[in-house]
Amino acid sequence: MRFIIQRVAESEVKVDGDVIGRIGKGFMVLIGVCDSDTREIADKMVKKMLGLRIFEDEQGKTNLSLDTVGGGLLLISQFTLYANCKKGNRPSFIEAGAPDMAEEMYEYIIAKCKEQVSVVERGRFGADMKVSLINDGPFTIILDSETL
Repeated sequence: MRFIIQRVAESEVKVDGDVIGRIGKGFMVLIGVCDSDTREIADKMVKKMLGLRIFEDEQGKTNLSLDTVGGGLLLISQFTLYANCKKGNRPSFIEAGAPDMAEEMYEYIIAKCKEQVSVVERGRFGADMKVSLINDGPFTIILDSETL
């Protein structure tokens, strides 16, 4: 499982020109799932993400967590996080999770986050989405379950 976490001042996602999710300060998270992922892995990833202390305190040090600053989450599914570019110039996506399983994991992650975060917005699984954000920093963290 892979999460690309961007600390944002604001972010939104549109489908067919309509805004379906929007947050202010918080994390915009791209979520990639592979076939070997489990709920236990998702739990570990969510716990690590929500515990990250990457917001600045009064001294300008990254000491504060999402909860501490009252931030929101915008969670976007993105199978392309499992692109394999080893051969040629056209990426292969065979390492990405099967759509039914990946969607189930995405929904599970959203539900787990809603248990702990008051503002959780989302994209639409499998849709052509337009995501915009103002990356605050910029500050981007990559979490990969293989390296946690």
